[in-house]
Amino acid sequence: MGSPIKEKQSQVVFLKQRLNMFLDVLDAIEPENTELEDIDRLIEMIDELESKCREFQHRED
Repeated sequence: MGSPIKEKQSQVVFLKQRLNMFLDVLDAIEPENTELEDIDRLIEMIDELESKCREFQHRED
């Protein structure tokens, strides 16, 4: 695991990259072939993004 991201600009870049990864996964899903596990993984990705946002909010500059 890498070192904590403390600089606000780096945190924003990190979150943008994660959000783009989520959007890529979402775009790749075919509704006809989507299974419950796929939806669970999407929810997990959103939860991880939310957790990271809270973590960054509480870090000092």
